[in-house]
Amino acid sequence: MELHFENISKRRFNKIKFLMYIKVNVIAGVKKESVVKKSEDNFKISVKEKAERNMANTRVLEIVATHFKIHINKVKIINGHHHPSKLLVIDLE
Repeated sequence: MELHFENISKRRFNKIKFLMYIKVNVIAGVKKESVVKKSEDNFKISVKEKAERNMANTRVLEIVATHFKIHINKVKIINGHHHPSKLLVIDLE
């Protein structure tokens, strides 16, 4: 009796990704952090960290991940690394 196995590594499985794009206006260096939802895809976020050494950007990613109840690795800055106005993508997979 001879058994034949298919090589599974040759198959390609297409994954559907659910991505959400949001615009964020960031105010860095404030005393009290806050999140204001202007619309479904537009937020105003105030963070305590200064806009130095990527500290404010990291905190913004943490706040957005907490807001959407996902892991921080699922949130990325697409545009606006050095500007207060940012475009973020969220992987809702």
